[in-house]
Amino acid sequence: MLSDIDGLADEIQAKRGFLDRIREEVARVIVGQDGMIHRLLVALLADGHVLVEGVPGLAKTLTVRTLARTLDTGFQRLQFTPDLLPADIIGTMVYDERDRTFYAKQGPIFSNLILADEINRAPAKVQSALLEAMQERQVTIGDQTFELDDPFMVMATQNPIEQEGTYPLPEAQIDRFMLKLKVDYPDKDEELRILQRWTTGEVPTADPVASVAELAAARELVVRLYIDERVQRYIVDLVCASREPRAWDLARLEPLIDYGASPRATIYLTLAAKANAFLDGRGYVTPDDVLAIGMDVMRHRVLISYEAEAEEVAPEDVVQTIFDNVEVP
Repeated sequence: MLSDIDGLADEIQAKRGFLDRIREEVARVIVGQDGMIHRLLVALLADGHVLVEGVPGLAKTLTVRTLARTLDTGFQRLQFTPDLLPADIIGTMVYDERDRTFYAKQGPIFSNLILADEINRAPAKVQSALLEAMQERQVTIGDQTFELDDPFMVMATQNPIEQEGTYPLPEAQIDRFMLKLKVDYPDKDEELRILQRWTTGEVPTADPVASVAELAAARELVVRLYIDERVQRYIVDLVCASREPRAWDLARLEPLIDYGASPRATIYLTLAAKANAFLDGRGYVTPDDVLAIGMDVMRHRVLISYEAEAEEVAPEDVVQTIFDNVEVP
């Protein structure tokens, strides 16, 4: 077993070089935000979608766009607005007068990396147009179904729900995002570097520094990383504690939770923990990997009650309580 893990670690070292190139290229454009960049790479390696939330002006869109440009693959930016229609995203049937037939005109969703900018500024029917694409990696237009290219990843940004002109995402859609990241303001030193970098008249841009083949090889290796059954049971305990907190002596959380995390959380938490271990250069997963990425996997899957809102208890508070009280192997 130890030799297998050592072999995986050697493979990781041989195949993770493109990640260092991506980090360096992104750092040419983005100041700080190391945590967000790390988690975007986790989602990229684990083949999951990611939702980034924060107030305007925190470089959410710029960071996602910059990361997408470092990969030599297709990229589309979709600006979500209140007047957007589902056909504007997935495409529609178009009538050809010459042949007197309808044909499917594919929309901008037919690309590899999709930046869904300000996704919660569009109404629910438009947001729901992404459901099939995000889960089944296919799109249906009329009576025809089209497979999406691989890789396919949606990286969405959203403004806080309380802001003017925003709509909450449907629960079915938000559950399809592997990670939900929350971005905060930079510190004073980072803000000074932002000022110096972006007020010189020369706007930095990123260039492709990694290939799809390198990403595919890394993803294949991420799935193979070793995870002990005790760590697997720990992940299951964390997710199940959000549904039945009383079983973990957390009865005080019951009135605060309407719905716990779905089985998708168990799958995504495992894959994200493996990707986190890959980024650290290890061939095995530890409970620290689970805790390092767990909040981003769980925070949008635990739906709190009106009682919790009245007591100003956030989903993060509930999730953190679970992490603090479920025994670590």
